[in-house]
Amino acid sequence: MKSAAPTLRFELSFLDSGHRLLAGCDEVGRGALAGPVSVGLVMIDLSAVKGLRGVRDSKLLSPADRVKLVPRIQKWALAYGVGHATAAEIDDVGLMRALQLAGNRAWEQVVVTARPDAVILDGNHDWLSPREQATLFDAETVGPGALDVDAVEAEIFTGCDVPVHTRIKADLQCLSVAAASVLAKVERDAMMVAYAAEHPQYGWEINKGYATAGHRAAIDGLGATALHRTTWRLGTGDRISMPRVEIGG
Repeated sequence: MKSAAPTLRFELSFLDSGHRLLAGCDEVGRGALAGPVSVGLVMIDLSAVKGLRGVRDSKLLSPADRVKLVPRIQKWALAYGVGHATAAEIDDVGLMRALQLAGNRAWEQVVVTARPDAVILDGNHDWLSPREQATLFDAETVGPGALDVDAVEAEIFTGCDVPVHTRIKADLQCLSVAAASVLAKVERDAMMVAYAAEHPQYGWEINKGYATAGHRAAIDGLGATALHRTTWRLGTGDRISMPRVEIGG
């Protein structure tokens, strides 16, 4: 069944609290075996914003439709940004902190224009705010020192410093969050297609780094690349200990 289009209903409720500039935020790539985790942030002016037809959660749109929406979203938004945290950063500081890192990189792009009064974040866990947030899915395992972890930590703990409001299924219900998911998905997918040209055996132009049977089989036969999250369980025999996978995110 075709889902209902996201609206601005929840966003506009923030006017009652005196907020005018509001940002929607969503991530993609959380469950992939290879490539970055990416975070989109779209800021709107609640006093002037209008609807935008055609926008849905990125997982509900075809690749061609997502690409067509990008310039429309960029024109519609007051400001926008997409930030990325690499596979090496995920390995070195853990998934939750990598999400913060990517989110703060998107945040820095947005605040060049203006600072949001608040953020709507898809999900039920605030991984965006710059504070320690260990979870069951973030073992905080530090990798072999490929990165300057102290510098990464410093970047994580500066950034988004406004109220963050989590909302389950915000990517389905809130237009700003759905728009952020589209920008992040298109940018990350383009990165994975470019990486596929360098590593054609893994099928990244199709699977975008996610845990398909073909991708796992290629890892079994060829081993992992520098673009794989090597602290994760990658092969077909290692599934029990895999972090939670959110297919299509």
